[in-house]
Amino acid sequence: MSDVVVIGAGPAGLMAADVLAGAGHRVTVCDAMPSPARKLLLAGKSGLNFTRNEPAARFAANYSAPWLAPMLAAFGPAEAMDWVRGLGIEIFTGSTGRVFPVEMKGSPLLRAWLARLAALGVRRNQRWRWTGWQGDALRFDTPEGTQLLAPGATLLALGGASWPRLGSDAAWVPLLRARGVEIAPFQPANAAVSVSWSPHMAAHFGAPIKGVALRAGGRVSRGEVVLGARGIEGGGIYALTPMLRAGEALTLDLAPGRSLAEVAGRLARPRGSDTVSNWLRKVLHLDAAKLALVQEWGRPLPTSPDRLARLLKTLPVRHDGLRPIAEAISSAGGITAASLTEGLELRSLPGTWAAGEMLDWEAPTGGYLITGCLATARHAAKAIAASLR
Repeated sequence: MSDVVVIGAGPAGLMAADVLAGAGHRVTVCDAMPSPARKLLLAGKSGLNFTRNEPAARFAANYSAPWLAPMLAAFGPAEAMDWVRGLGIEIFTGSTGRVFPVEMKGSPLLRAWLARLAALGVRRNQRWRWTGWQGDALRFDTPEGTQLLAPGATLLALGGASWPRLGSDAAWVPLLRARGVEIAPFQPANAAVSVSWSPHMAAHFGAPIKGVALRAGGRVSRGEVVLGARGIEGGGIYALTPMLRAGEALTLDLAPGRSLAEVAGRLARPRGSDTVSNWLRKVLHLDAAKLALVQEWGRPLPTSPDRLARLLKTLPVRHDGLRPIAEAISSAGGITAASLTEGLELRSLPGTWAAGEMLDWEAPTGGYLITGCLATARHAAKAIAASLR
């Protein structure tokens, strides 16, 4: 018997188990995948950015849901860093404020975390897929057949709808909707955009585009992007996903550090015998990939310095919309705030709580996503502990 069953072994589920077991409760974590926290491990392959070292108010402003504020106030960047140090993992803060383990990878952190959970007596059942209820009991499909569990409380941490191959497949949506839970439709967040490139662009696939500014719906993003065969990806485009979902136009400023007048003045210089591309390279220091984008989206190029300057400062990005949600880093949508109590208990399912990406919030990459999942899980776990008391 367990006091609490946690369904989902990603960061949110493991954090809830950590808090509850630390409070002395018997906890079982059930997960459909063969191993835990697969999304965390994949995210950590290029460096596990688990939070952002910045003032709490600025940090919280990056979340779409104001109702997360008390959870982030209780577990924000400082608390996230202390929590990782508590696992014996050394950390450092990069030049942009992003915080990483010194080893960069997610696997050492996960190993230390699982060891602590085991020491606290947390049981883990892998390849246990939750399929709903049978009477009052939770029903699971397992390698040993159907299994039923009837805990004192249940916490759902099943993720959103991005990267379904790693376990976040949103198969839980119809189960909860049938029980009266309101769920906002899932949409891609932190997603790349699709582009139908001309053949000449193939030579630039994989090229990073740095030192530019992207604009959509009044928001400006100065992050780096990368050109790929299917479109454009990277932090610079991910930050604009909410605007692009709303249908806002996307433009690219190739000289964000220079005013329109300064760019026009440089373009007024005689071109001589140079080709247009070579001339632009000299007067504005545009590299080959940027010049290719000018040819891709700007032809026929204006001859007037003022008009050409305006084009280079607001180059229209012709794209085919966001890439599918299965390719997105995260998802927007999920269980609405109206369906939840302040403690994240489901109003239509007393005794069942939810946390992490199942909830209707979104945030950019850069440490906000993982911290948000941990903060909501910690909040829900504390509410469960109080309920059990």
